[in-house]
Amino acid sequence: MPYLTALILAGFAGYAGAWYFGLLEGNFALLLFLATVVTGLYWLAERFYFLPQRRKAAETLEAQALQRRTDLNKMGIAQVDGDIAEAKHRLIMQPWWLDWTAGLFPVIVVVFLLRSFLFEPFKIPSGSMIPTLLVGDLILVNKFTYGVRLPVVNVKVTEGNAPKRGDVMVFRFPPKPSLDYIKRVVGVPGDEVAYLNKRLTINGKLIPTTALPEYFDEDAMRYFPQYSEALTDPPHRILNDPARPAMVAGADEFPFRQNCRYSVEGVVCKVPEGHYFMMGDNRDNSLDSRYWGFVPDRNIVGKAFFVWMNFSNLKRIGSFN
Repeated sequence: MPYLTALILAGFAGYAGAWYFGLLEGNFALLLFLATVVTGLYWLAERFYFLPQRRKAAETLEAQALQRRTDLNKMGIAQVDGDIAEAKHRLIMQPWWLDWTAGLFPVIVVVFLLRSFLFEPFKIPSGSMIPTLLVGDLILVNKFTYGVRLPVVNVKVTEGNAPKRGDVMVFRFPPKPSLDYIKRVVGVPGDEVAYLNKRLTINGKLIPTTALPEYFDEDAMRYFPQYSEALTDPPHRILNDPARPAMVAGADEFPFRQNCRYSVEGVVCKVPEGHYFMMGDNRDNSLDSRYWGFVPDRNIVGKAFFVWMNFSNLKRIGSFN
């Protein structure tokens, strides 16, 4: 068992390391599920087999020591050298290979349940949601608002609430579901979403915007026009780059592409049932539904709602809209 356990732990470590360094495409939900199953099996084996065996060996040792003292007393030898307490401790002590498997199971199962059904941490990898979310923000994603889903297979088991316009949502990237993306819900099923000449219209209604002081992007080292957009109440902030054309260039082929009309002014899309139209708040620096299409309900991960840490700017901690 020690050698088999060493191989299993080495396999987990190798997979995690290769994923971290980008050598393979990882799936943390699957890795965590497998870790829960494997450590759970070791925990059961420890609880119902290995621990009783060690206790039985300790009891046998104690019985043998007692019998030896009894035999020596019959021979008139009252003082017996040897303390079996240390030997009993060594017999009962959990070996390293169980300590690193069964011993970690309670922690792993709690993390698995919290991450799968309540809250999942997520790191903002790009600037597509500036100024709402910045690169390096560590956020929490509510996993039950839109309905509880089974981990790994992502099958919905409770309905929950439907995503609303303005929600900041994490989802599995439709062209590559192993990747998680974060954008803002702009269109819900049945909506006609138009983004023409850098203005957003929903079902024929132009969404009001108000000019704000320019936003300074520290990474780009330049200022961008900033607006308040009343898609939600309260409104959220967006950025527009006047140097970028309104035309959506290089849109992919995607399911229901026939629902979209592209022109030099932008794009107009009719959102199909069971799908959502997503856009980044950094409108001219966001790869979103304008380019790769609609997000199906089955790809939803959860609703982003709180920045719990940004190591370069602690003032970022807090809720957002």
